[in-house]
Amino acid sequence: MHIAKENAVTLTLEPNFANPDDFYERLIETHRGLTDAQSADVNAKLVLLLANHIGDMAVLEQAMTIARDGHEAQE
Repeated sequence: MHIAKENAVTLTLEPNFANPDDFYERLIETHRGLTDAQSADVNAKLVLLLANHIGDMAVLEQAMTIARDGHEAQE
């Protein structure tokens, strides 16, 4: 599934890992032994590093919209 705007790069939503279990294992290992606050900090850094790598604001906006879907702001 791709979310597209006319003539725009789109976010890849189909599985794109050669071995997704290796990624998941490494992600869990990255957080092992950290406090909740440290884990949130690692996640924030990871998001910023990957966003910089992607570098395409339209793709990043698509990803943020999908990630936020179903999560309403609390007042």
